[in-house]
Amino acid sequence: MFAKLVAVSLLTLASGQLLAAECKVTVDSTDQMSFNTKAVEIDKSCKTFTVELTHSGSLPKNVMGHNWVLSSAEDMPKIAADGMGAGIDKNYLKDGDTRIIAHTKIIGAGEKDSVTFDVSKLAAGTDYAFFCSFPGHISMMKGTVTLK
Repeated sequence: MFAKLVAVSLLTLASGQLLAAECKVTVDSTDQMSFNTKAVEIDKSCKTFTVELTHSGSLPKNVMGHNWVLSSAEDMPKIAADGMGAGIDKNYLKDGDTRIIAHTKIIGAGEKDSVTFDVSKLAAGTDYAFFCSFPGHISMMKGTVTLK
């Protein structure tokens, strides 16, 4: 009887861990101006979500730097345009831009940065996007963020 109880308990524990949502993702960026994904899905059960940005290229951040910026899809082009003049020291993002939900800093080859944000900032039914705000990169470095 004890063995059955232990077995059932272990199976219950294991299945609970399998059902737990993955509340983080690693996104890699390259010297070819690309992210390794075009879509990020966030489970509604996540209270917070973490994006770790890596750069597997060989070029420094002043030449081929990348960041990961989250906003509504509608605001994305305006945020990128407004950030161009901010410069690399401000991650090509305008100070105090409330349209930005979350962002990493600009990184270069071999570097990484991460950002954790409150999932409650995302509303069901809204289209969200991520992009790199380094000037010119948004044309190729963007994707969707979906609350599922």
